[in-house]
Amino acid sequence: MCAIHQPNLFPRLSTLAKLYAADRWIVLDDVQFARRDYQHRARLAGLDEPACQQWLTLPTHLPQGRSTLISQARLVDPQRSRRTAQLLVRQYYGRSPHWKVVSDVLDAVLDTLDTSDRLADVAKTSTTALLTALGWAGAVLDSSEIPTRQGRSERLADLAAATGSTHYLCGTGGLRYLDADPFNARSIPVLPFHTPVDDLLWLWARRASSLWALSAIGPAELANQLAALRCRAPLRRLGRLSHDGPA
Repeated sequence: MCAIHQPNLFPRLSTLAKLYAADRWIVLDDVQFARRDYQHRARLAGLDEPACQQWLTLPTHLPQGRSTLISQARLVDPQRSRRTAQLLVRQYYGRSPHWKVVSDVLDAVLDTLDTSDRLADVAKTSTTALLTALGWAGAVLDSSEIPTRQGRSERLADLAAATGSTHYLCGTGGLRYLDADPFNARSIPVLPFHTPVDDLLWLWARRASSLWALSAIGPAELANQLAALRCRAPLRRLGRLSHDGPA
């Protein structure tokens, strides 16, 4: 089962939960960078007051202007971004009893900032470090390395098929535009993925970085929560859906 998602900086809990539920994450790095999205920024929620949030943003240069792909985006000043990330993450979560595991995730990102100015590298590292901290042992592949058709849903179906995925796990954002026909043609069921709405842990799941959840309840309990969601993933096909909505 695969999930396909852009590389996000310290991704939101809703995104991390979807990736955790999959056996492989296909990093969608060959689509257009969007400044209003989460590739280069993350909302840090206060450890004791998660409603108090602050953006952690890595200034990003787009060599091709608005048409720049995520894989082409470059950090303006990697060392300044390194200092900002180190300062803010420690400021927000340094008092957590689970700071050691949070700092390990942070260190992986800081190490990448020492060696690369590619935004995709940094964002992908932040996500894989979080998944690793939770014991996830799936595969990670880049979409830019896999030939596909150009249509939005056709591309996703081709990526799933090329990686030998038996199911495609789709979040609520993708469900608004996905056409299931290309998946049905390849006998790959589309599984809708939803997160809880009646639990404090998930109240900010679609806004705040999952660093907050990791700091608040620790890796063992968070892994248990995400594993429970995976067990509840509905195994049913989707019919034809609307093409409207964000990528």
